[in-house]
Amino acid sequence: MHHCSIVVRSIPGSPYSSSRRHETPWLDRETADAYDLRTWPEYCTTNKEGQVCIPAMAFKQGMSQAAFKLGEKPKGRRGATYKGFFESGLLVDGDVAIFCDGKPLTKKDAEMVAIYANPSGQRGGSKQVLKRYPVFHKWEGTVELTVLDDILEQAVIDAHARALGMIVGVGRFRPEKGGTNGRFSIIKLQWKRLELAQAAE
Repeated sequence: MHHCSIVVRSIPGSPYSSSRRHETPWLDRETADAYDLRTWPEYCTTNKEGQVCIPAMAFKQGMSQAAFKLGEKPKGRRGATYKGFFESGLLVDGDVAIFCDGKPLTKKDAEMVAIYANPSGQRGGSKQVLKRYPVFHKWEGTVELTVLDDILEQAVIDAHARALGMIVGVGRFRPEKGGTNGRFSIIKLQWKRLELAQAAE
């Protein structure tokens, strides 16, 4: 068992944009467009301090998706790729709080992007409405991982994290979904062995 700490930083021209479902109450007689214009910052995920975060599952599922796309196979495992090992043998220890130049980012720091989209959130269809989402053009954060399966060695984690950053991405309109947002580079990766007693603390 190991702990891995990865510092990630956005690639220029690849902002982070979130689309978390929220249930902000409607005002009396408020139109759908007025509601969207008032509540678009609520698409952000935040922690208890109000700092914007990228959900842990974005990185957890992203690593599995990177493994699927790379298709690399561990030796001696009868053709299986790393995807299943990432699904069962990797934990992301929490949502990833993001910063810009060392400053914690909050919903007040978000810029708005307006796009025409299907009101159901699904791509396609003839009916489209104007939707607004928060965008952070420059961001960085630290992803904390607990690696449960020793087959996921440091080099494997490093390679798949880089693939996640380049060809999968995180957030709304990421490369995995045909977009360009949410790409990042790896700034630093720290790796250490973790004893079972430490993991339980």
